[in-house]
Amino acid sequence: MSHVLAAVAWPYANGPRHIGHVSGFGVPSDVFSRYMRMAGHDVLMVSGTDEHGTPIQVQADAEGVTPRELVDRYNRVIVEDLHGLGLSYDLFTRTTTRNHYAVVQEMFETLYRNGYIVAKTTLGAISPSTGRTLPDRYIEGTCPICGYDSARGDQCDNCGNQLDPEQLVDPRSKINGETPEFVETEHFFLDLPALADALNKWLDSREGWRPNVLRFSKNLVEDLHPRAITRDLEWGVPVPLEGWRDRNDKRIYVWFDAVIGYLSASIEWARRSGKPDAWRQWWQDPEARQYYFMGKDNIVFHSVIWPAILLGYNGEGSRDGKPGTFGRLELPTEVVSSEYLTMEGRKFSSSRRVVIYVRDFLARYDADALRYFIAVAGPESNDTDFTWAEFLRRNNDELVAGWGNLVNRSISMAAKNFGEIPTPGPLTEADEALLATVRAGFESVGALVSKHRQKAAIGEAMRLVAEVNKYMSESAPWKLKEDKERMGTILYVTLQAISHLNTMLTPFLPHAAQRIHELLGGTGVHAPMPSIVEVEDLDDGNTYPILTGDYTVGARWEPVELPTGRPLAAPTPVFRKLDPSIIEEELARLTS
Repeated sequence: MSHVLAAVAWPYANGPRHIGHVSGFGVPSDVFSRYMRMAGHDVLMVSGTDEHGTPIQVQADAEGVTPRELVDRYNRVIVEDLHGLGLSYDLFTRTTTRNHYAVVQEMFETLYRNGYIVAKTTLGAISPSTGRTLPDRYIEGTCPICGYDSARGDQCDNCGNQLDPEQLVDPRSKINGETPEFVETEHFFLDLPALADALNKWLDSREGWRPNVLRFSKNLVEDLHPRAITRDLEWGVPVPLEGWRDRNDKRIYVWFDAVIGYLSASIEWARRSGKPDAWRQWWQDPEARQYYFMGKDNIVFHSVIWPAILLGYNGEGSRDGKPGTFGRLELPTEVVSSEYLTMEGRKFSSSRRVVIYVRDFLARYDADALRYFIAVAGPESNDTDFTWAEFLRRNNDELVAGWGNLVNRSISMAAKNFGEIPTPGPLTEADEALLATVRAGFESVGALVSKHRQKAAIGEAMRLVAEVNKYMSESAPWKLKEDKERMGTILYVTLQAISHLNTMLTPFLPHAAQRIHELLGGTGVHAPMPSIVEVEDLDDGNTYPILTGDYTVGARWEPVELPTGRPLAAPTPVFRKLDPSIIEEELARLTS
């Protein structure tokens, strides 16, 4: 057993999340975490809502509410949505806790003391109409490097280079289209060039990364510049230095505080568990493994910026230094990035109504139907397109007609003819071969999930489903009413294979897996689920919802023999067949 940290990208709390978001950070991390727990590893899966930054303040002003009121609302919406998907967080928290503030400030102070945070006078973008700072991402213009005409003020999504807003050609505000004014202001910068050699050495030591992630990261390190980590802003974590701590116009930049959330959430989890130092097992043990999950637009923060922060905190850059209060912290084992999911051939866009939010999806369809689509057809290594026609086909032809029908007809026949899991007679070579083929799936499917090849993993599991369907059809137990022993043997072999396959599909389809476990006569928890718990801030008494759960129970990643004689009842369908009319209905919603 090893300690495995699943660090999941933090959804921004300025609105509900759509299915494109959870295809990148949510479902892949949960599949991996569920599998690793079942395989016997001690997993800590953490994340929360990212709640600071100018975009929050801008939106709050537009809605006539305070930033805190806005993030309180969307924190709860996001928690409920992720709960509905069954994402098994050990702790899903938020960045507005006192615990998070303290961890961020400790990291800042140590980096400053080690010489990796430096003060500089720079140009800040100001809105002429409001006098407020414009966040980098709210400024667009032409990239001075590649000429892309919709580059943001923090980076160009076309060439991937980091930018400052004043570098853009013809900059403009995305809020109202006006040309920003640039004024001198003092800020603190993370001195990335002083960490470049250490970053390169660390990246060269990475094994098993997706090639696009490693290549992209190495290219970024070749041309690093100091990056601002404070902003002219009222909403955020205060700067923990003399003369800055009590200022209302300077705050730590949201990108800096958000990535530190992985550590602060781990510490909060440990404090809430009654073992305040337990987090160290995932962060300081060289044998522990740390996997970070996000969409490709966040690669730079997880493969370059966050490792640089950790190296600087550890005192392992060109200026040396020594670790702070937390001690030396381990860097990521792997950065697992998904590509983009589009919808009906277009980019997701709330303003253009090219979107379906998670809660709207779950109000009309089953969570496992979405989880299945993301696993089998999601943007694991290439941009992919969600269409309602393809969603319908995957649901009806594969989940319902393939897996669901196999489960339903096998249990139904056994319940009708035996009322229990039948006792088998002698097994034929075909019986033994099928069971051996299915049992081998524990190794093949598990190996693929552990290497973040989830599309191939669920494809292999569904291939085995097809093998069992073929065995069932060729054996035709419904024709053997005069030979009950052979009928019972075939049904036993089929049900045993279904039980194994259900275990293999549990990380992907946990809601259905629990249901199938019960249809096979099982009791207790097979696929543990998260709970929403209302808690008080550990340091200031404010209350908020978290996601957490007890994942020490449930199935293990191993074949388990079905007990013969266990009572079976007539089953009800596990999955819902969808009417083709949903395609027209959903497309109409996109254009209404």
